[in-house]
Amino acid sequence: MAQDGDGVGSVKQQLSRLFKVSLNATCPNESDVEPMIEIGKFADYQCNNAMGLWKRVKESSSEFRNPRSLGEAIMRNLPPSAMIESTSVAGPGFINISLANDWLSKYISQMLLFGIDTWAPILPVNRVVVDFSSPNIAKEMHVGHLRSTIIGDTLSRMLEFSNAEILPNQEKKKVEVLRRNHVGDWGTQFGMLIEYLFNEFPNWEDVGEQAIGDLQEFYKASKRKFDEDASFKEKAQRAVVRLQGGEEKYRQAWKQICEISRKEFDQIYQRLGVHLEEKGESFYNPYIPKVLEELAQKGLVEESDGARVIFIEGKSIPLIVVKRDGGYNYASTDLAALWYRLNEEGAQWIIYITDVGQKEHFEMVFSAAVRSGWLPSLHGNAFPKACHVGFGLVLGSDGKRFRTRSSEVVRLAELLDEAKNSSKSELVKKLKENGKLEEWTEDELEQTAEKIGYGAVKYADLKTNRLTNYTFSFEKMLDARGDTAVYLLYAHARICSIIRKSGKDMEELKQTGVIVLDDANERALAIHLIRFAEAVEEACTNLLPSVLCDYLYRLTEMFSKFYEKCTVIGTPEETSRLLLCEATVVVMRKCFYLLGIKPVYKI
Repeated sequence: MAQDGDGVGSVKQQLSRLFKVSLNATCPNESDVEPMIEIGKFADYQCNNAMGLWKRVKESSSEFRNPRSLGEAIMRNLPPSAMIESTSVAGPGFINISLANDWLSKYISQMLLFGIDTWAPILPVNRVVVDFSSPNIAKEMHVGHLRSTIIGDTLSRMLEFSNAEILPNQEKKKVEVLRRNHVGDWGTQFGMLIEYLFNEFPNWEDVGEQAIGDLQEFYKASKRKFDEDASFKEKAQRAVVRLQGGEEKYRQAWKQICEISRKEFDQIYQRLGVHLEEKGESFYNPYIPKVLEELAQKGLVEESDGARVIFIEGKSIPLIVVKRDGGYNYASTDLAALWYRLNEEGAQWIIYITDVGQKEHFEMVFSAAVRSGWLPSLHGNAFPKACHVGFGLVLGSDGKRFRTRSSEVVRLAELLDEAKNSSKSELVKKLKENGKLEEWTEDELEQTAEKIGYGAVKYADLKTNRLTNYTFSFEKMLDARGDTAVYLLYAHARICSIIRKSGKDMEELKQTGVIVLDDANERALAIHLIRFAEAVEEACTNLLPSVLCDYLYRLTEMFSKFYEKCTVIGTPEETSRLLLCEATVVVMRKCFYLLGIKPVYKI
């Protein structure tokens, strides 16, 4: 375990190590008690162990009269630390902790010298699978895929930033994140699509991609024929059997459809700056028979009305793993994927990001995995574990599911186009008003509009608690006031402007300058800066990107108060305050990166 003073992990984690020593010394027979360190109401931090611990020891120890006396003992046994300026006990044993200004100054200075990665939190895992986005092949990505893609990317980025928990004397390493795109590429719809391709284009192999053209329209046309033509429907159903049986002609058509769809997906992912590794339903198909056989040998699989099912305690319907016709379904594929991720990829934590409507499905899959012994429990913090990250709907101004005026689902490519165009219109308008439009090249306008537009869409989604629905509004997203990406990006550009106007070499100041925290506003900003790692830790632990958004917005507000009260340029404190400005933009940029937003430096 890392020792005090090495700056490993969040400040809360460093304080926890100190208080763990004290708790062990104070109550040596209660070694399983973990420190309860929180942001303090009347100090920087507080330790809340005394009341709960006293209930455990009051019968066996006469040393402590009440929780307060136990809190005083914990405080006395705290090892000396440069981190802590003072401690005091309040009420029934709460220990208030004030951090030392010298330590705060050095801690921020070290980050500026050695990089923001020195502030990465420690998570108790080495390898995580994040299953997100997951569109269906042959269907265009729409606004319904937006939340999964954005939330999944941000959680992946935060996990990748974090350090893995290690044994003493081991070298630090980052959490390894396997970003999985579980695309729907192996369903009954492929019989329909392939048969339609053969029907409309007998020479489809020669025509190539031109035969399909607009894949979305191709899908709609094949679906209409499937619904209206009984003979075609029968052929399509036979085509599924031939595809899954490995017949070459059908496999080649399937590959062509998948490749066209994959190219369209990749264009969206490039625009969003999202990286995934595709392992679709077809990848796990070969593993299904042996996985189901293993579950059957353990007595989990039963016959029911001609299907093979797993009964789940507390659920009114079973989990169907083999349909009456002998075919597999989502449950069989998801069980095989879960088995693969645990046994072949060695994942300790598997995170599935879909809409809340799939919550029960994943609860049943996870319950089956617990019964099989693959997972230790459905609840709790034991690893390996699997979690479903649900999210609400994207709504329109009418309070209904966000759609176009013709009631079509909004295409994601069109939404991103509109975000960029709306952002550019607002940017040009503001520059004209300020008489600065001629200072910008067309390329700068395009790039900045794209950063602001895409950032606005992402932030509006991520700042919302993912479990709730949110209303999509370009007008609100692009507002330069309040809790929006535009406000945050503009604030970042203004701080960069302050630093540029100083004319100082920031790299030299980082080497030679000293941060002084004599003013209350300087100290308040410093305290919020060092809580960055805790925000990342909480967002990862609870799988809530909104926690990081809230931290970033509060940081921006905190800086505004500091700048309003503390003049930076031309004062005796200029060097110190410029370093605080620099620390603020460094943390903001890392927040932007973790949220998948590109910062702007000029506005």
